[in-house]
Amino acid sequence: MAELRKREELPEDVSSDDCLASYSHIYSPDLLKDQVAFITGGGSGIGLRIAEIFMRHGCDTVIASRNLDKLKEAAVKLSAASGRRCLPLRIDVRQPESIIAAVDETLKEFGRLDVLINNAAGNFLCPASALSFNAFKTVMEIDTMGTFNTSKVVYEKWFKDHGGNIVNISATLAYRGQALQVHAGSAKAANDAMTKHLAVEWGPSGVRVNAVAPGPISGTEGFRRLGGSGAEAAGSFQSIPLQRAGNKTEMAHCTLFLASRASSYMTGAVLVADGGAWLTSANDISALLGYWSPEKRKDK
Repeated sequence: MAELRKREELPEDVSSDDCLASYSHIYSPDLLKDQVAFITGGGSGIGLRIAEIFMRHGCDTVIASRNLDKLKEAAVKLSAASGRRCLPLRIDVRQPESIIAAVDETLKEFGRLDVLINNAAGNFLCPASALSFNAFKTVMEIDTMGTFNTSKVVYEKWFKDHGGNIVNISATLAYRGQALQVHAGSAKAANDAMTKHLAVEWGPSGVRVNAVAPGPISGTEGFRRLGGSGAEAAGSFQSIPLQRAGNKTEMAHCTLFLASRASSYMTGAVLVADGGAWLTSANDISALLGYWSPEKRKDK
C-alpha cells in the first residue's frame, strides 16, 4: 500500500499563501475562459488557491474579504502567476450593503459574473460549555448568514437573469456531531441544507448550487487552528483511509469541477473531499480536549 501511495501523482502544493511554482492542467486550460468568479475569503488559504486555479483556467476573479491589504497583496501574486485579472474588494459578508457595493463594482469592472464561491468562514476548537453566546452567533453569522447574504445579492444582481454557478465550501463536522465544533458544525449543516433549497428554487433560472466538504487541509489557518500541526496530529492521519491530509490544490480542483461545465447536470450536491476521514476518524472527547485550552479560545 505504501508503494501505491508513493506512485500516485498528487497535485503540487505549498504551505504558505503563495502561488504554485508550476502547474500541470488536469482540465482543459480554457475550461473557464473569459468567465468571472467572485470568491469570498479569497485572500488566503483554500480561497486563494481556488482563485489561482480558476485563473489558470482562463477566469478573471474578484477576491473579497475584510482585510483589503491582504487582498491587494494576493491579487498581485495571482495576476503575476496566471496572467488574468484579479480585483480585490473589501466586504463583510455579515453586512449585505457591503456585498451589494462589491457586486456592483464587479459588474462595472467586468460586465458579467459567472461563478460565486462562498468560502468565508470562521472556526476554532471549543467545548460547547465554554463557548460564549456571542462566539456561536458570530460563526453562524459569518458562515451561514454570510453564505445566504452573498448568494442572494449575486442572484438578484445577475444570476436571476443570466444563470450561473454557486459553490459553497462546507465541512463534514455535522455528519457525526464532531466534539468541540458545535458552532461550525451547526453553521455548515445549515449551509448544506441551504445548498439543496437554493438548488431547487434557482434551478429554473439556470443557476446550479453545489458544495465541497473538505477534510483536514494542510497549509491553511484552519488546519493550524484546529490542531492539525505537530507530531501528535500527524499520527492522527493513520485513521484516515488515504493516510494523509489533503491540500489546497485538491480542494481547488473539486471546486473547479463543480463550477464548470464538467458538472453541468449536478445541482444540490455536496461533494465530500476528505480522504474518507469522516468515516473512520476518532471522535474521542478526552483526546480532543487535549488540543484545546482556555488560552486558545477565540470567542472573545
